[in-house]
Amino acid sequence: MRLVILSGLSGSGKSIALHMLEDLDYYCVDNLPVGLLRAFVDHTVASSLPLYDRTAVGVDARNDPDEIAAVPEVMGSLRGRVQCELIFLTADEDILLKRYAETRRKHPLSGRNLSLRAAIQRERELLSPIVDASDLIIDTTRTNVHQLREMVRERVDRRTEQRLSLTFSSFAYKHGVPRDADFVFDARALPNPYWDLSLRNYTGKDAPVISFLDGQESVQRMLADLVAFLERWIPELVKSNRSYLTVAIGCTGGQHRSVYLVEKLAQHFRQMHELVLTHHNELPG
Repeated sequence: MRLVILSGLSGSGKSIALHMLEDLDYYCVDNLPVGLLRAFVDHTVASSLPLYDRTAVGVDARNDPDEIAAVPEVMGSLRGRVQCELIFLTADEDILLKRYAETRRKHPLSGRNLSLRAAIQRERELLSPIVDASDLIIDTTRTNVHQLREMVRERVDRRTEQRLSLTFSSFAYKHGVPRDADFVFDARALPNPYWDLSLRNYTGKDAPVISFLDGQESVQRMLADLVAFLERWIPELVKSNRSYLTVAIGCTGGQHRSVYLVEKLAQHFRQMHELVLTHHNELPG
């Protein structure tokens, strides 16, 4: 049995992710009290029905705070019985405020004499034990509905037991560091194709920029250093039963250097890992 525990901040896309898993034929239960999680697994495992072979459970801040705090301990007890992973969705506060303004929905904690901003901050505090125990954190700040659904398909559904889901992600420092990165590397010291007017409108996936960066000694040194570092440490993470790893590469605008490095790293590590994905925060699609 595979059990996905899905949690996240209200407005971060948790319902969308859970619906996507349901579309992928997971048996889904939303807002199950944490105190019933063990009993639920007892029932599904004992039943031996194929219906429960792939199950997803939504857990959110409407649970009792003490039950939320117990999630890491509950997860530890379940992992000895089923293939179990904890996924958490998050987003920047201003984005959450904007989404609530657009949908005009009520925040689940806003009825406790709290403003919307205070409710979001309180929810983040309540769910911090789940964040700390998560196998995968997905930052949806700059992700639309279709991208999130595809991310769930690629990162969660396609991952098989004992296989690492490895994602290389490019981003722009001017928009901040992604919350969901495990390793973050800074490419801003490298030669910038942006300052060559003939290259400015291309990206790190286009041949002119690739040719330019291929010829830069400092770029190749950084690429070699990144490969060596990750080749050394990824196997150690696999030994510790790590399910997901996100490596983020940033540059000023997220268009050229970081994109180039992400594509090169993904190309290299696909030779030794089954599930290697790329994500470019600043490129369309």
